[in-house]
Amino acid sequence: MSLSIAAALAAARQRIPPAEARLLLGHLLQRSAAWLAAHGDAPLAPAEAEQYSALVARRAAGEPVAYLVGMREFYGRAFVVAPEVLIPRPETELLVDLALAKLGATGTAAILDLGTGSGCIGVTLALELPQARVTAVDVAPAALTVARANATRLGARVDFLQSDWFAALAGSSFDLIVANPPYIAAGDPHLSQGDLRFEPVGALTDHADGLAAIRRIVADAPAHLRPGGGLCFEHGYDQAEAARALLAAAGFDEIEQHRDLAGIVRVSGGRHYAG
Repeated sequence: MSLSIAAALAAARQRIPPAEARLLLGHLLQRSAAWLAAHGDAPLAPAEAEQYSALVARRAAGEPVAYLVGMREFYGRAFVVAPEVLIPRPETELLVDLALAKLGATGTAAILDLGTGSGCIGVTLALELPQARVTAVDVAPAALTVARANATRLGARVDFLQSDWFAALAGSSFDLIVANPPYIAAGDPHLSQGDLRFEPVGALTDHADGLAAIRRIVADAPAHLRPGGGLCFEHGYDQAEAARALLAAAGFDEIEQHRDLAGIVRVSGGRHYAG
């Protein structure tokens, strides 16, 4: 006997939250939640029922919804995501907001997105500032494949380059550098919890104290900033003091620190002037 949409959702709700059950079935059938509600008696094909059961099982095992549906919204746009890249998070939108505020409406600046991952930061900046020249780098070829796909899908002009931070950028300089580097310390219990269990470990942790990548970025950024150019980077909830100290030691002025919607200091940065 065929399984109806309502029955499939009822079974799924025994294992995962109702909203996720609807989202996964809507993704599978390419239908809206409203359509599912209006067609509860409609039967699922056997293949559809099997595929849905598999999706529910994967979610019940903890696999992130974003990877199951292959998408996550960021700054009002849908970005393709895959296990090769971090899932974009709302708090990272603060980094985009600050970049836009620093650059103003003219947007003719040269921007560098370090460790671009899915491309959500660099692609968003390119779309919000179409006159800007955006370069995005990542050390992982698989991440760059995802980022390029997002740029193509969304119509963003971004120059992508494989690079271990600044390694492939000799002689290049920028008006603004943005980064969301790995900042979780090795052994942090969060790495074995929730979505983080399924995300690329190298994009989450530096396998050290959580500040290794930030130290390198802050130390090397001045050589790639035009006079008065800015650096903004995301960091951990407990790293604000260390971030400020690193910026000061590297000669940054006008150091700023900004809180996310949860009230946590999430982004630090400053400007670097010649000499």
